[in-house]
Amino acid sequence: MHSLADKQAQFASFFLIQHPLPINLIPVEKSTVDVDMQSFERDMPYAFRIASEMSEIESRALKPFRNMGEKFEELVDYLQLQAKKMDLMMSYILQQQDDENYRLCAQKFGGGGISVISDTPVEQGQPVIIKMFLEEEYAAVFTYAEAINCEKSENDTYVTDYYFTHIREIDQELLVRASLHLQTKQLRKNKASKAE
Repeated sequence: MHSLADKQAQFASFFLIQHPLPINLIPVEKSTVDVDMQSFERDMPYAFRIASEMSEIESRALKPFRNMGEKFEELVDYLQLQAKKMDLMMSYILQQQDDENYRLCAQKFGGGGISVISDTPVEQGQPVIIKMFLEEEYAAVFTYAEAINCEKSENDTYVTDYYFTHIREIDQELLVRASLHLQTKQLRKNKASKAE
């Protein structure tokens, strides 16, 4: 068991990007999420289990062709279109996992957790199941988390930080890559607007 200070330090050790992220946030009893990683992975919905694995396979499959020059450019284009088709299908399947009863929008996310704005305060230590839908990456992540901080903001809403207590390494890497990818896009957009 990690202390609250350890969890907050782990949460803060990852880069958090300010970016709206559709999520499902499901409050649960502590006994639901008080399991080992094997049980967590076994209980994870199948669509989430395969989503990040497909993304990883696609990334590795295309890598060798990227450095082969113009000779293979048409083949790479074709393979990327096929991968895009699979991404769109996977995105559709993952959207079926979205439950509107628990739908919220995270304001920040990273490899260690998310920050969510809500109308009501959340008790520190509240365990939750989180489903994150990364639309730009055609991916989704399933995790167990715990509220580690809740503060009232100036407009009478509450910002709660959730630390991932259970997350697969492959999913954590996906979140880190997605946050860096989005940051790069934001930087390019800022640079372009300054140049105008």
